[in-house]
Amino acid sequence: MNAVGQFKKTVKIVLADDHQLFREGVKRIINMESDLEVIGECGDGIQVVELCNELNPDIVLMDINMPVENGVAATERLKEIFPDVKVIILSIHDDEAYVFETLRKGALGYLLKDMEAVSLINAIRSVVAGHAYIHPKVTGKLINQLRRMTYLDEVGVAANGKGLKEAGVKYVHNANSPLTRREAEVLRLMAEGKSNKSIGEFLFISEKTVKNHVSSILQKLVVDDRTQAVISAIKNGWVTL
Repeated sequence: MNAVGQFKKTVKIVLADDHQLFREGVKRIINMESDLEVIGECGDGIQVVELCNELNPDIVLMDINMPVENGVAATERLKEIFPDVKVIILSIHDDEAYVFETLRKGALGYLLKDMEAVSLINAIRSVVAGHAYIHPKVTGKLINQLRRMTYLDEVGVAANGKGLKEAGVKYVHNANSPLTRREAEVLRLMAEGKSNKSIGEFLFISEKTVKNHVSSILQKLVVDDRTQAVISAIKNGWVTL
């Protein structure tokens, strides 16, 4: 039995993307298949929920960056209201953070917009058949992220948000801290004297990303350099040596 023969009825798809020209191209590709049909389309996350209520689709194929409500928030609402609807994200972003967040909210697929048409169709059919599908380009990044999470847990970096610790330097969770979890990790490693390159290797992120986090830390702590940032964090009780 071929892939098309697995389905007893046409799979109904709602397409959500704020770029109409892109929607037209994807709709044309999908509607060439006898077992797939785009039955509705829209440009934001609020409209996609309304369309699902009206059209009762099997699949929602949705971008992340949309006005009014983004794809992450829309995915969470869709899974709460329509648990049987399968959500597939189709995005330009290959950052593992986006993938983790959308999968955590209930998406079953994460595709990239530069993929070939035949791969898009196969991915949709795979999700319809009950499988999860993640674009091969981001799979390696997900594996590295999982390795990083496992490694940090093994060396004593708490995953429960209550504290971060290693080699005598401890980040103390504090409700008054303006830093994000990732910025807190970078700050802790800065306190150990690690360079941007070393921090990137330790956290499995690029040196450029580390530089961006450091800049954000300096701005939030209203300081001019890394040393002042660490001193400020110690004075506020966010880092102990």
